[in-house]
Amino acid sequence: MSRRRAKRGVLLVISGLLVGSGVLRLGNEASQAFANSAEAPAPVVAEAGCVPREQIADMLAALDERESRVARRELQLADRLQALSVAETEIAERLEELRTAEDELAATVAQVETAAESDLVRLVEVYENMKPADAAALFGTMAPEFSAGFIGRMRPDAAASILTGLDPELAYTISVILAGRNANAPRN
Repeated sequence: MSRRRAKRGVLLVISGLLVGSGVLRLGNEASQAFANSAEAPAPVVAEAGCVPREQIADMLAALDERESRVARRELQLADRLQALSVAETEIAERLEELRTAEDELAATVAQVETAAESDLVRLVEVYENMKPADAAALFGTMAPEFSAGFIGRMRPDAAASILTGLDPELAYTISVILAGRNANAPRN
């Protein structure tokens, strides 16, 4: 056991020496720092690099003015962005209204075209079922272009009966109109 105590004693002595060395060093450096601070003169401000107080005040005033201009400009931009956003919303609403109106108009046009076509089909059937002499008298009073439209839609036998009852010049004019109505159509 005595060996163990001897080892502990040596370790304690070495530890004490290390701690004492640290304290001495710290004390030495601290005393040098105090000595240097007591001997050092006060820092000198170089006059050549300094800006006079009046110029600093002018610069600060100019910066304040610029900051206020920037703030006003930011407010203007924010107002413009808000106005653009409102306009964009209104435009989107108007476009949707236009699309709806266009769809309604297309439906109305389709309905009108269908109704007009069904009216024409019905009228052609009426003319086809009339006595040929009565239909020829009626077609004789119509403009040739108008009567050609009806005759072109009729069954060939009914159209032939009506054309037979017409004045030969009028029948010829109607035949020319019927023959030439697709003359400008592409052939290929």
